[in-house]
Amino acid sequence: MRGLKKQRRIQILIVAAVALTLSTALIGYALRDGINFFRPPAEIVDNPPPPDEVFRIGGMVEEGSLVRGQGETITFNVTDFAASIPVRYTGVLPDLFGEGEGMVGTGRLIDGTFEATEILARHDETYMPAEVTDALEASGYNAEGYSTEDNGS
Repeated sequence: MRGLKKQRRIQILIVAAVALTLSTALIGYALRDGINFFRPPAEIVDNPPPPDEVFRIGGMVEEGSLVRGQGETITFNVTDFAASIPVRYTGVLPDLFGEGEGMVGTGRLIDGTFEATEILARHDETYMPAEVTDALEASGYNAEGYSTEDNGS
């Protein structure tokens, strides 16, 4: 009787371990397309991702780089003031999108150009996404494009 209980417990533990492993694998499989890593332009220049990888890029829209093409296609450069990446987007841009403003885009890097499927911009004049702020600070600049190493002189 005692051996039967011990054998039953071992069977239950094995079934529970298999179920836990299977559910973890299924969750990971379901989330694989939903996880987009953020990369600033300097990191993309240093280590370009493969063309099939979907990721997010963020920074400031470079002054003088915004070109509205035929139809809904827009091209511009996004910068973290350490590097600049060309971006192409087809669609309607957010109202507050413009040159010198912060943005985050989702898409792929194809032949050196970021092909965006989604563009997000600030939702008011004072907000800056934390990822963009961190990337700018890491490159030594603030959201206005001023070097953080300048001491006001």
